[in-house]
Amino acid sequence: MRVLFIALAALAWAGIAQAACAPDRVDLRDGATQLQFTIELADEPAERSRGLMFVEEMPRQAGMLFVFDPPRSVSFWMKNTLIPLDMLFIDRRGVVQRIHHEAIPHDETQIEGGDDIYAVLEINGGLARRYGLSEGAELRHPVFSGGPAVWPC
Repeated sequence: MRVLFIALAALAWAGIAQAACAPDRVDLRDGATQLQFTIELADEPAERSRGLMFVEEMPRQAGMLFVFDPPRSVSFWMKNTLIPLDMLFIDRRGVVQRIHHEAIPHDETQIEGGDDIYAVLEINGGLARRYGLSEGAELRHPVFSGGPAVWPC
C-alpha cells in the first residue's frame, strides 16, 4: 500500500511539474502580480513576419510570443495590425527589458526593442499598465529553459 501511495504521489508531482510550463502558455510575474497568457508561438521567420497582422480581436488573456534565437536587436511596426498592442521585450533569461505601451494600429513607425532581445510578448494594448507590469518582470516558458532562465520550468 505504501509503494502504491508513493507511486501515486510521484505521478501527481510529475503532473504538477509538467503543468508549470506549456508551449501554448506563458507565465508572467512582477512582484506580487502573477499572470498567465495563452499564446501562439512565432519562432519561424514566416510566423514572425505575419505576427498579429489582420487579427480583428484577441481574447484578453491571449498573446503571441516571438522568439529570436540568437538574441538580437529587434524592431516592430504595426502595419496591417488592427488592434492596439503592448509589446514586452525580453532577454534570454526571461526578464522584461522594455515595454512599449499601446502600439497604434496601422502605424508604420519603428518600435525599437533594444539589443540582445530573445523574445517579444505581444498582448492587448493597455494590459501591461492595467496589471502594473514593469521592466524587470519575469516570464516562464519552455523557450527560456535552454538558457540561464530566472524562472525555469
